[in-house]
Amino acid sequence: MGIFSRFTDIVNSNINSLLDKAEDPEKMVRLIIQEMEDTLVEVRSASAKTLANKKEIVSQISKYESDAADWQSKAELALSKDRDDLARAALQEKKKSADAAETLSNELANVEAQISKLQDEIGQLQEKLADAKSRQKTIIMRQKTASSRLEVKKTLDSSKVDNAMGRFEQYERKIDDLESQVDAYDLGRKSLNDEFAELEAGDKVDDELAALKAKMKSANKNTEKSE
Repeated sequence: MGIFSRFTDIVNSNINSLLDKAEDPEKMVRLIIQEMEDTLVEVRSASAKTLANKKEIVSQISKYESDAADWQSKAELALSKDRDDLARAALQEKKKSADAAETLSNELANVEAQISKLQDEIGQLQEKLADAKSRQKTIIMRQKTASSRLEVKKTLDSSKVDNAMGRFEQYERKIDDLESQVDAYDLGRKSLNDEFAELEAGDKVDDELAALKAKMKSANKNTEKSE
């Protein structure tokens, strides 16, 4: 069973209401569009048949009007020949053709009204269809975005991230241990630069010690002279 049961259901439908009630809005909008397109094909087919019917009626009206004019001419000819009987018969045939033309003219008016209504319905249906297709793109985009956000939320709320961070911190601790082991191997070993640095440091201490001795010696001499 379709979403819509007739054309007026589509025209009067509230697409937003249908989508709000749907468990799968993307699927629902596809179904709506499909049914609208099918209905549009049917309405256009009916319109084409009605137009063909109108063309046939117009042709028949033209024929009956031509026949009526022809019987009018024959009636006039009969009167000119003093054949009242033939003139009467011709006028009777003329009346039949004229009546048939009038009946078809009334039918033509109804057909034209139907065509006008079908054209209006096609226009309304096309507007609804365009609106549905526009909403379809938006709905699909929103659904994909919402699904992606939901997956991110689920991942963040799950223990996966915490487990990953725990493993990351565990790896960092292992690297710290390895670096400590490397430092332990190097502990107590002096490089050539380290030994030269120690020699330079020793020279500086010796120089400072000699300078301090000289200062103190000079201070003692000054004290003795003053006495």
